[in-house]
Amino acid sequence: MDESVNAFGRLLRRAAALWPLREAVIFPDRSESFAGLHERAMLRARQLLALGVQPGEHVGVLLSTSPEFLEVMFGIAYAGAVIVPINARYRGEEISYLAGNADLVSIVSTGQVADGLNFVLRLGEGLPGIGECRDARALTLADAPRLRNVLILGEGGGPGMLSEADIAADAAALADAAITARIEAVGDDDPAVILYTSGTTSRPKGCVLSGRAIIGNGRSLAQSYRMSAQDRFWSPLPMFHIAATLPICACLDVGAAYVTLGYFDAGVALRQLQDARVTVAYPCFVTIIGDLLDHPDFSGTDLSAVRVMNSNLAMQPPGFAARLQQAMPRCVQVGTYGMSEACGTVSTSPLDSPEALRISRLGSPLPGQEVRIVDPETGASLPAGQHGEVVVRGPNLMSGYYRDPEKTAQTLRDGWLHTGDIGSLDEHGTIMFHSRLKDMLKVGGENVAAAEIESLLQQHPGVKLAQVVGVADPRLVEVPAAFIERAPGVAATEEELLQWCRGKIASFKIPRHVRFVQSWPMSTSKIQKFSLRKELEAELASSEPASG
Repeated sequence: MDESVNAFGRLLRRAAALWPLREAVIFPDRSESFAGLHERAMLRARQLLALGVQPGEHVGVLLSTSPEFLEVMFGIAYAGAVIVPINARYRGEEISYLAGNADLVSIVSTGQVADGLNFVLRLGEGLPGIGECRDARALTLADAPRLRNVLILGEGGGPGMLSEADIAADAAALADAAITARIEAVGDDDPAVILYTSGTTSRPKGCVLSGRAIIGNGRSLAQSYRMSAQDRFWSPLPMFHIAATLPICACLDVGAAYVTLGYFDAGVALRQLQDARVTVAYPCFVTIIGDLLDHPDFSGTDLSAVRVMNSNLAMQPPGFAARLQQAMPRCVQVGTYGMSEACGTVSTSPLDSPEALRISRLGSPLPGQEVRIVDPETGASLPAGQHGEVVVRGPNLMSGYYRDPEKTAQTLRDGWLHTGDIGSLDEHGTIMFHSRLKDMLKVGGENVAAAEIESLLQQHPGVKLAQVVGVADPRLVEVPAAFIERAPGVAATEEELLQWCRGKIASFKIPRHVRFVQSWPMSTSKIQKFSLRKELEAELASSEPASG
């Protein structure tokens, strides 16, 4: 294996040369070979060059999980540009912020992909004034001053946006040599992806990740799972997440097939796991695993080919472990801990580790990574068993947060990534996550900053102060709950505030509970959010019907 391949473009080109006819990606209704994916990526690269994209510039990808997403992602890499995935659940204000903050020069998207999901409309919301621009190739937008154009794939289009037909002649005139030169010019340590992830502020932060960091970490994951070209790696996670990008790199590196689906449906997923003879499964989150277990087809599905499943049983509700182990007795269940800032996976369970450790902890650091548990105040290392902040060091770390040197300096210190997570190491060196220092929620696997929701609520004229906490949820693990101090003389209602949020932020960020308060539980100078959470959880628990 040539471990010198640490750039996205060269990674796919190498896979296409070594395994041209092997399936690279498998969807329920279509598949693509490595050679086919390479050819489609070349087409996308020619389109980007026709749009005027230059090496090192940033190109946004607003697409749902699809073959086109992969084509565009690697097409951007072939063009020598930087891939900026846009969460497909983002609404107008979120798209507007990312387009400006990431200095996007182009966005590649599509039209309507499902009922209620039309990216052209969302782009129109997020890029005000685009329909009034005279030249769709050279946009002039106040909120995204570097954005020159928006390309809509397929036959669709929108005001101020380009279609594939608009640039077809220019793209066809470009020789492959122009693309080859771009691929060769990319350095292993150059930015490859800027991945936006919610932080403790009201806005997501862009993690700048090099090709060496992501591909190297994917290689380490493949090594840990003992992957080869015979494997079929199933992940239902959206392609705009690092939890998809990382295993895609792992698959490309060893010639394995990446198996996925456009949107998660438990019945479709079970058929795919069976029919594709998936060998490595990556469901990760309770929402996905629970839906698989609870589906009526689960017991009759042949999952015997699955040899490894990243099920994170240490983080799942009671009973999950026994059900999975009974249904899949020959499958090795593993746990994983990670984050976008570390290119996804920091630790995973060694396949030969004792079962008790694999289902009760979140694994050991991947090859090349170091993990310490430190006192959050002093930075001193803590002994095994004690809880403290998880800090990580290794070649897999981000270069920093884009356009945010202050937060970069706070997070990356002396070569260590300070995660803001509270965890522990045991005597075996395995990791366990316990809680967060950061004011963050984890809603069905999505990072959500409480401050982002608070900022939006506080723009409502009826809100004096808003505080958002996470409360337990049996399906999503955690959901947002808002505590509101009304503005004097304004009787804002719960429904008014929820309606205020709808259409402005993704649906998973909208509070599931709203409570009005007249005073706040305080420490010396800060609102005690843990008191708010405790109060609401007690209320919700008391309102549940008694079992028995």
